[in-house]
Amino acid sequence: MQISGEYIKLDSFLKAVNEASSGGEAKVLIAEGLASVNGEVELRRGRKLRPGDIVETGGRGYTVEQGEE
Repeated sequence: MQISGEYIKLDSFLKAVNEASSGGEAKVLIAEGLASVNGEVELRRGRKLRPGDIVETGGRGYTVEQGEE
């Protein structure tokens, strides 16, 4: 998944990759410990993801990549 800025928050990222259909759904997914960043369970929905980070949820993995500004 490519991002256009310096970072993207975890909850927004989950919506962008269609792992959550709303912010509320992303919040629940994160609060239940169902998302990990770089191999560590992440419970902060505002966690800043930067290029190179790997997000795993629902048995799928996504790499954060830098897109065009």
